[in-house]
Amino acid sequence: MNALARAPELPWIWMAVAAYAVTAGVAVAGVARGQQREKVVLGMLLTALVLVSVGIAARWARTGHGPFLNMFEILLSNLFSLGVVYAFAYWRLPVLRPTSVVVLPVILLLGLWLLVLRPAGGPLPPTYDTPWLWAHVAMGKVFLGTCLLAVGLAGVMWLRRTRLSAWFRDMPPDVSLDALAWRIMTLALVFESLMLIAGAVWAQGAWGRYWAWDPLETWAFVTWLALAAALHLRLSYPISPRLGALMILGVFVLAFLTFFGVPFVSMAPHKGMI
Repeated sequence: MNALARAPELPWIWMAVAAYAVTAGVAVAGVARGQQREKVVLGMLLTALVLVSVGIAARWARTGHGPFLNMFEILLSNLFSLGVVYAFAYWRLPVLRPTSVVVLPVILLLGLWLLVLRPAGGPLPPTYDTPWLWAHVAMGKVFLGTCLLAVGLAGVMWLRRTRLSAWFRDMPPDVSLDALAWRIMTLALVFESLMLIAGAVWAQGAWGRYWAWDPLETWAFVTWLALAAALHLRLSYPISPRLGALMILGVFVLAFLTFFGVPFVSMAPHKGMI
């Protein structure tokens, strides 16, 4: 009870993760049976997002700042942002709906990770008091969300080579899915580029320099290079959809480690989270 009193956002977060778990179960069962239940899945996704939003608002009211500082807050904000990106894509692009068997478990894993962390808070550093932080964070979240959409398509292309292939028999052929996935990755490159630009402007105001090659800046740039190189290879050479799917997964893994790993092992002053 004391823990709940100190962190009133926890009940809402637990309910949100439970809603994501139920949504993932319903979505996977629907794809497996050839009955996707799109309206039900979308409605449950929106329910989960509302619960996450209330949790974020409760924490914001308690700490006095947005979810930017520690792993708990970053996972919480990504539970919202990734859900928003996927819910919008699920609504507007029917071809992406069967990717719920890949995307929703990934989001659920982030939620389960969130539940085992302590909801400790702290004061917001003065260097975070700038609109450029919001631009930097927003672009980074859209980048990761669009990458996750492409990962969903890449996962489907690989699952088609297993005993689960019947789940996706109504989807377009791999060549079409591959083309769509790389269009999405092109959009991801745009948002990652904007993220780096906004971060550089923020760094100039915060620390008096645009770039210092600290670990987070370096790995963010490495991720950008990996994505740009993957797109170049895809456009320049006859890459098969299967190999292209592996390249997409590789870029996403690198981005995931950059977002959720590097800031928490680095001792550099750059602690801006995405």
